[in-house]
Amino acid sequence: MEAATVSVVDRLKSFAKSTQDFASGVLRGRETSNRRNPIEILKRLQRESFSDIMKLRDRQEKVERVLAFYKSSKGSPFQEGSTHVRGEFDAVGALLMIGTIDECKRNAIERAIRTGIYSRLTFETTPREKDTLVAEFVGSERGQMNILGSPLSLAKVLYAANISDWFSAVAIPVGGRCRDVAVPTNSREERGMTDYSSFGPPLLNQLNGSGIALMVKKSNTVASLAQFVSALPHSGRLLYCFGTFGQIVCQLSSNTKLSILGIHKVDNLSSQQLRLPAMSLPIGILQRSGHSDAFLEENNLVDGSFAMTLESELDESTRIGGWVEMKRSNPRYFQWAVTMSDTPEDDFGWGLSLGGLLQGPRNWDHFQVETFLNFNLGKKCKLQPGLLYVMDGATQFPALMFRTSWSL
Repeated sequence: MEAATVSVVDRLKSFAKSTQDFASGVLRGRETSNRRNPIEILKRLQRESFSDIMKLRDRQEKVERVLAFYKSSKGSPFQEGSTHVRGEFDAVGALLMIGTIDECKRNAIERAIRTGIYSRLTFETTPREKDTLVAEFVGSERGQMNILGSPLSLAKVLYAANISDWFSAVAIPVGGRCRDVAVPTNSREERGMTDYSSFGPPLLNQLNGSGIALMVKKSNTVASLAQFVSALPHSGRLLYCFGTFGQIVCQLSSNTKLSILGIHKVDNLSSQQLRLPAMSLPIGILQRSGHSDAFLEENNLVDGSFAMTLESELDESTRIGGWVEMKRSNPRYFQWAVTMSDTPEDDFGWGLSLGGLLQGPRNWDHFQVETFLNFNLGKKCKLQPGLLYVMDGATQFPALMFRTSWSL
């Protein structure tokens, strides 16, 4: 009896399992047929596409809200990440109409002409809306014996903060010059064939090390005040050079500007034999150690320069200007230049410059006349052929000049 009962139960279990397997097979077959059905495939793709479109729409709305917020605050969310790279290549050559070269003639050539290649790479970014951070790398400079120059090296780091419409500040940890903190008198930078017609008073182009400057503007007057410091090796010790630069620019008329500028320099030789790392300055060096002003002047530790410039724009491309510079150490020292140019940005131009150096009422140490033509090949290339005549003491010679400038 018990054996018959077990046999019936086993048959029932076998029948239930067979029924379950049959039902599962039927369902899987239907599912497989549905997946292979083109209509079901299209429906599934439509559902997935709709889901992806809704996700993209949500992201787009978030981006639009962020952009609208920064637009209302007059800023840009990507402003801090924008860095402008600018490259400059400048080459100057000269064909000297002169025979044999002696030391006097070589010195006259160096005072009048600086030939060679100048290459510079500048990185500029805006950490804040009105601030500018500049890093400048120089590969070669004119006046060197090696035309190939050298690898790129850091030449300048500058941070300019425009605090308001009438007040700004500049900090230069490396490579500061007076030109970096001076008030520009030209609406656009122009260069001739030589330094007399290109850079204005020589004091603007002197390398003064690290510095900080303040600039104030009110009405038609702009004033700039800067302090520089540098350390140079001298006889196994360090010579600390301090320079105070000041400038006042007055707008005489709508097209004419008068600039008065100068720099006062004090050199202090450290009494310590040990040298400190770069950009390290002991506070004790700021003291004069009991030396009087007369002692400093007798030892030629106090010097400076004073200059004045006058610039006038006759029209959009025609300019006339001049500058004079005098030195404190030599009251008879008088360097000057007068330049007139007509250099439109998209047409043929020309320029004429006269300059010289006097060390006494009857002593013309240097005088030169320069004229050049200007050809702009687009906005990034410039060609300048020119003629130069130099009188330096007993040395006189003409020279054919050629200059080309490229910017990237």
